[in-house]
Amino acid sequence: MFELSDRAARYRDDLLTFMDEHVYPAERVYHEQMAAAGDPHFHPPVLEELKAAARERGLWNLFHPHPQWGPGLTNSEYAPLAEIMGRSAELAPEATNCNAPDTGNMEVLTLFGSEEQQREWLQPLLEGTIRSAFAMTEPAVASSDATNIELRMERDGDHYVLNGRKWWTSNALHANCRVLIVMGKTDPDAPVHRQQSMLVVPMDTPGITVVRNLPVFGYQDREGHAEVVFEDVRVPSSAVLAGEGAGFLIAQSRLGPGRIHHCMRAIGIAERALDLMIDRAQARTTFGAPLADRANIQDWIAESRIEIDMARLLTLKAAHLMDTVGNKAARTEIAAIKVAAPQVALKVVDRAIQVHGGGGVSDDFPLASMYAHLRTLRLADGPDEVHKRTIAQLELRRRDPSWGRKG
Repeated sequence: MFELSDRAARYRDDLLTFMDEHVYPAERVYHEQMAAAGDPHFHPPVLEELKAAARERGLWNLFHPHPQWGPGLTNSEYAPLAEIMGRSAELAPEATNCNAPDTGNMEVLTLFGSEEQQREWLQPLLEGTIRSAFAMTEPAVASSDATNIELRMERDGDHYVLNGRKWWTSNALHANCRVLIVMGKTDPDAPVHRQQSMLVVPMDTPGITVVRNLPVFGYQDREGHAEVVFEDVRVPSSAVLAGEGAGFLIAQSRLGPGRIHHCMRAIGIAERALDLMIDRAQARTTFGAPLADRANIQDWIAESRIEIDMARLLTLKAAHLMDTVGNKAARTEIAAIKVAAPQVALKVVDRAIQVHGGGGVSDDFPLASMYAHLRTLRLADGPDEVHKRTIAQLELRRRDPSWGRKG
């Protein structure tokens, strides 16, 4: 069932070669350029070089399922490619224009954007000349329940006026970020899932203030995770996506494919961490023998291989179901991988850190950064607890279709 199609196999081979010849050698250059700039949000020239090399090889917009914008790969075809990109998560996704949150924003603009929105924002995003951010999460409410969102979008003639505060607006501090997709409340009196709308808002609109960047375990990510204040931000009514009240529907459409991408990249990170763990265990000697001779280290290696492969198969099953029966029918599997893949990757990285000793928690190796960023995936696109709640409800209704709907 999970055999690669011929075209996916060609992309995989080309991508593996690109990683070996361009991406991995560029990692050292990337860190040198970032250090020399002294600015955590600097856009290093090596990234533009990688983007040019990727486009030249046809490794561009691989995520996009619509043939007019990309190669038109299915979720099952793209999943192994996302895993490969995850092995160098700082560089490969952006180098191939397959980086979050731009991928989700591009899909939203493809599915729900007007011709004007597609011309002004989708086209440059597809070209990789600008970046975008997604403003949904808020500091004052539990945003894991999107119906809680409070940012107001009030109609004023042929404009909307936005007031509110967002945070964890990833990408908002990227040097090339030019546009936000913002979710807010347009009608508090409408049915609960019709109160929200999404608007396309240029970053330079008066009234938008980026208050600060939020570090992740002390790491200042290059793209930034911004706290953003909206004070009487006016945008034309043409900025609304798919009509007023469609925000919740758009959010659900956006998050399904994004979760597949995140999970496969997490598996790629786990695979690289396992390689680092094996290399370190074979190279380091304690008490007269290589670490790799120790039974507990061998257990960690074996358990990591088993767990990675289990997570990969569950993710591929979810991708297959999304392709064949649709996202709604694959809800259990999508929720399950979003719980399983980050947890597995964290376990593997943690073992690799332990094998590396003190070096594992330093910046001399990528493991500490891997761990910090993987840990955010247990919160991003919905925390584990929300996904487990979804799975439990679907399982309970499988046995009793009326469960939870009585009375």
